Amino acid sequence: MAKRDYYEVLGVARGASADEIKKAYRRKAKELHPDRNKDNPEAETQFKEAGEAYDVLKDADKKAAYDRFGHAAFEGGMGGGPRPGGGGHGQGDFASAFSDVFDDLFGDFMGGRGAPGGGRQRASRGSDLRYNLRVTLEEAFSGLQKNITVPTSVQCGSCNGSGAEGGGEPTTCPTCSGMGKVRAQQGFFTVERTCPTCSGMGQTIKNPCKNCGGAGRVEKDRALNVNIPAGVETGTRIRLSGEGEAGLRGGPSGDLYIFIEVSKHKLFERDDMHLFCHVPVSMSVAALGGDIEVPTIDGGRSRVKIPAGSQSGRQMRLRGKGMPALRSNTRGDMFIELAVETPVNLTARQKELLKEFDSLSEDNNPESKSFFSSVKTFWDSMKS
Repeated sequence: MAKRDYYEVLGVARGASADEIKKAYRRKAKELHPDRNKDNPEAETQFKEAGEAYDVLKDADKKAAYDRFGHAAFEGGMGGGPRPGGGGHGQGDFASAFSDVFDDLFGDFMGGRGAPGGGRQRASRGSDLRYNLRVTLEEAFSGLQKNITVPTSVQCGSCNGSGAEGGGEPTTCPTCSGMGKVRAQQGFFTVERTCPTCSGMGQTIKNPCKNCGGAGRVEKDRALNVNIPAGVETGTRIRLSGEGEAGLRGGPSGDLYIFIEVSKHKLFERDDMHLFCHVPVSMSVAALGGDIEVPTIDGGRSRVKIPAGSQSGRQMRLRGKGMPALRSNTRGDMFIELAVETPVNLTARQKELLKEFDSLSEDNNPESKSFFSSVKTFWDSMKS
């Protein structure tokens, strides 16, 4: 049976470009694939026919020979067919043609083919590291320089990160030709797997460095001096570029991320940029009024005037005495919350004076008077 014209098989004109020929074959491969045409016994034959046509037309030399001599170019030695003894184009040539389109369709998903040595770069970036750092509220207020020790991987000094003894360069893997992957033909499909020789690196080391075992890096504690800016709070993240784990075989280092945790303070409670301080005051100061001194986060003191008749829970604001905003000159406020303290361990004389004061203070407790008046009204309404 005479073979069909290859251009006719793919449905393209004789002057079609290489890209047009590839697109035409891709359409035919999808259309005629046996798995999609189980009810069409001729689909497999047509599928192979399309692969045979593409194998010739994709190659510039073969295409030129075919354009000049037709099918005769690959019969009887003219032009040197694709594979001797194959009677034209056998299974190996078809597999090659389908493999090219398979790469085109799925190359990005599988990692791409690339040039030799480019399938997988030999050097890979190091991992990012996390370091949890606890600071006091005073340190968060003023900022500080902090010395930390980070367990990490650093570049091997014996091989300068190359992984090869004496600092030599790795060689291209002979198994995968530097691609990091190997292909195996299974029927109509080409299956890619990680190269077992180089484990996907694309390169091998004949004499691995004895110090790092060929990795190009070694485990070591690293001392760093870290600048903690004023205004940090719990959850603040500081990134130190290139201070993470060293890259594999000379690859770039990862980053170090420092996560801040601010310890609780005995005197101050923090809410964003503001500070709150509970200050106990004596009953007499709360009643008569007076001045008290309160601490501030910078270690100083502020004098606060307590108005006469102040009750527990009363707040007073000290502007600009709170925490600084991160990387800004803005400062929050400090709030004083009064807690009127009831005296304890009274002497006989103190008790006597308080009783006398209580007998004279009927009109000095407006909240008590209002509360018990409401209670009396409530009880009367329940009786009625």
